[in-house]
Amino acid sequence: MPVTKKKTAAKKSNTIKLKFDTSWSYDPAPESKSAATIKPRYDLFINGEWQKPAGNKYFATINPANEEKLSEVAEANTADVDKAVRAARNAYEKYWKKMPAKERAKYVFRIARMVQEKARELAIIETLDGGKPIRESRDFDVPTAANHFFYYAGWADKLEYAFPNRRTEPLGVAGQIIPWNFPLLMAAWKIAPAISTGNTVVLKTAETTPLTALKLAEIIEEADLPPGVVNIITGAGETGAAIVNHPDVNKIAFTGSTDVGKIIQRAVAGTDKKVTLELGGKAANIIFEDAPIDQAVEGVINGIYFNQGHVCCAGSRLYVQESVAKQVIRKLKDRMESLIVGDPLDKNTDIGAINSRSQLETIQKYVKIGKQEGAEMYESSCSLPRKGFWCRPTLFTNVAQSNRIAQEEIFGPVLSILTFRTDDEVIEKANNSPYGLSAGVWTDKGSKIFNMTKRMRAGVIWANTFNKFDPSSPFGGYKESGFGREGGLHGLSAYVSLKV
Repeated sequence: MPVTKKKTAAKKSNTIKLKFDTSWSYDPAPESKSAATIKPRYDLFINGEWQKPAGNKYFATINPANEEKLSEVAEANTADVDKAVRAARNAYEKYWKKMPAKERAKYVFRIARMVQEKARELAIIETLDGGKPIRESRDFDVPTAANHFFYYAGWADKLEYAFPNRRTEPLGVAGQIIPWNFPLLMAAWKIAPAISTGNTVVLKTAETTPLTALKLAEIIEEADLPPGVVNIITGAGETGAAIVNHPDVNKIAFTGSTDVGKIIQRAVAGTDKKVTLELGGKAANIIFEDAPIDQAVEGVINGIYFNQGHVCCAGSRLYVQESVAKQVIRKLKDRMESLIVGDPLDKNTDIGAINSRSQLETIQKYVKIGKQEGAEMYESSCSLPRKGFWCRPTLFTNVAQSNRIAQEEIFGPVLSILTFRTDDEVIEKANNSPYGLSAGVWTDKGSKIFNMTKRMRAGVIWANTFNKFDPSSPFGGYKESGFGREGGLHGLSAYVSLKV
């Protein structure tokens, strides 16, 4: 970390004063791509084999940081989905549901270890395909994915302790659809509890970020998991709809937009399919005047900017008590100026690329709406690369509760700041949202934390921190943020039928 110092001397009354102008800069520290292998073309992983799509159609997946093509992946149609479901059903009936739980656990544990062993490669691919900084992929996404496999491998033969005095039976075939913001983690989040409890899986990746899930398919193949237990296919909305509507699928697990979640609810109405939906969010992050301000500011930065706002639980609504609002906003602006936006593979980068052109256009649309609604916009003065999809970290002040930027999910590095005076006022404002996925509270008083968490309608509420996850903790929301929980014991119950 080179330091440039300019020294000047001024002599007054025999006193010499030294003045140092110190500027900091970071040399580039890119992660090498050589540790990762990306094939030029990927087929569908069905019944333990790589199979060409029935329609012989493929689509490109690109690096959002430079718009270069990384690979092309198969586009599964209804026939491919049917083939995958039949493979999953056959594996379920023939051996997986009959296999002793401790033997199933060995397979899940093996996958966890192999994810650890290939952690560097997985992190690089996640960053290339999704645009997120390598620090996030390396330090959060991949380790947390491995931890989910470890955690559920441990539960596989202990279900009688998870559900005392109840007998558990697997549901059958689980259809799983994951989003583009955490491709590997979402795959682990869904696959691990499903197969640990004796179910088989057909998983569809997001069309813009399929590569780490396909690399996970290679790991599953190498782990010698019995054919058909996990099938991983690629495609867009029609592929997902074919999974949801397939008559031989017993469970649907979906993470994505609220609009698609509503379509899924209508599609499964009147069937006996079990459903878990983890949908959109507009998390309220609340800072009280007695909070540790510097810690809170860093938590806000972590909650909305370090992940490009690409998380459904991003703290995109910030409520600050009036007495400290000016101080918090000043510190936020100062901290925003220090954020490094650029090459996601550079270990110094704080904010990477937006995942796709369409998502960038959505963010830009909401920034324009915010200005039209009369809010005051501030954005970092950082320069942006010429190629790729980029957005400066942005915040809005003088935001009204009714403004669209305070009510609708933007899914980008855009923060709306509102103020409050009393506990009752901020509770009413925080709950005045169609969403209820997550929230945060910053205060020095434990009693205030318990008062707030008891009254806030959010599935996960962090106290004096934000965006902390653990495989043993359930995650899910209320209202238009979906229903059901993933993670922890709740994640097990979503994949079993409980018998007396």
